Amino acid sequence: MDLEKSAPAARGDAPRAEGCLVVAVRMPVRIVALVLVVPVRMAWDALVVAGRFLNDTVFRPLGRGVSWIGRAVFVWPFVSLWRYVLVPLGRVSARLGKVLVVLPAVGLYRWVLTPLGHALTWLYARVLTPVGHAVVRALGAVGAVFAAIGAGVCAGLALLARYLVVVPSVWLYTWVLAPAGRAVARCARGLVRLVTVIVTGVGAVLYWIVRILLVLPALLVWRRVLVPVGGVLAVVAREVGEALGHAWRVAGRVSLAVGRFLGTLVRWTLVEPVRWVYRSVLTPVGHVVRDTVLRPAAGAARRAGRAVREALAAARTTARQVRADVRRMFLGEAEPPRPGGTRKPVRARGTRRAGEGTDTLTRS
Repeated sequence: MDLEKSAPAARGDAPRAEGCLVVAVRMPVRIVALVLVVPVRMAWDALVVAGRFLNDTVFRPLGRGVSWIGRAVFVWPFVSLWRYVLVPLGRVSARLGKVLVVLPAVGLYRWVLTPLGHALTWLYARVLTPVGHAVVRALGAVGAVFAAIGAGVCAGLALLARYLVVVPSVWLYTWVLAPAGRAVARCARGLVRLVTVIVTGVGAVLYWIVRILLVLPALLVWRRVLVPVGGVLAVVAREVGEALGHAWRVAGRVSLAVGRFLGTLVRWTLVEPVRWVYRSVLTPVGHVVRDTVLRPAAGAARRAGRAVREALAAARTTARQVRADVRRMFLGEAEPPRPGGTRKPVRARGTRRAGEGTDTLTRS
């Protein structure tokens, strides 16, 4: 217990009071949490490594390929359609709209609607306005006559309404309805006071019944049962949380150590032997094969190729010489072209024209 208390003080943390319950719960909970968390942490680390490997080797190249295919299938056709079809078509449509719609509309507004509007304005100002003023004056006179007649009728109706409706209504309200309303109001106030007293008494009785039967037992259960149990559960929950955190950190270190051990084991059981075989066996054997077999074979192949090329060149030269000799034998030497002037067809020596009877072979 002293050692457990000295650890936070050594780290610079404030010492925390710990009871026997904390000490009794901590070690079993940490052992169980460590046993349960270590496999989960190792599986998690393995999944993380596998996910990174798949991301680097499969998903990222696959995503780049899918992105390139998506651009090639969806983006580039639409961009080409926009640039080379829709934009020129829009420009042509704009020009056609301007020529077929805008310019005719402007001409219609300028040369038809504007003069027509000026004509209607002149008609309104010079003809319709004076006629309207005359009609308004006539209607005003007729309205004044009807207003005078209506004022007299309204005054008569007002007197009738006052003496037939208002005065009886005021008398009825003053001497009948007002006393009756006051009496009803007093009865209502008394009834409200009676109901208030009854409700207050019943509420007080219910309050004390609920307080005695529910509140005080619930308060007693809260103070004597739930608070201690909650304290114990809080301690257990805190220790479980700390144990899980400690176990997770320890499991991380264990997983790191296991990963390093497996990496070292794979290195010394697979990588280093393969490297040693490559360096100590395959590389010298490859050098020997290269120096004793491949390089002489390559040199012999180059020499054979050079000899074949020289033989082919000599054969081509011999064939050219034979063709030249045969041509000279049958056609004679060709005359050199004359400098300056047009070239004339050269007649080979030893040939004859049509009508000549001299034989080429017997000519001296």
